[in-house]
Amino acid sequence: MLQGFTNALQKGMDYVQSHTPEEIAKIIKPQFKDADMETITTIVERYAEQETWKENLIFEKESFELLQDILESSDELEKRVPYKELVTTEFAKKAYK
Repeated sequence: MLQGFTNALQKGMDYVQSHTPEEIAKIIKPQFKDADMETITTIVERYAEQETWKENLIFEKESFELLQDILESSDELEKRVPYKELVTTEFAKKAYK
């Protein structure tokens, strides 16, 4: 079940990588009933320009450390956790293949 869910998320990421902001905006529009297409398209364009969306779901150690740095600096993290104790990338790696 977990692999199937991860595969579905990766499929969405693949779609984002292979479609224009206009195409993406059209697909997600029903989720944003109060926003017009122009606004949604502009937001999607910004995400694309900023390279917000990764190509895959693999949560790299550097990203994990950055997240902990942010949480720690905002006093939201009591104790750091080793990457290998909390993160598994096996499902994401398999989905990305």
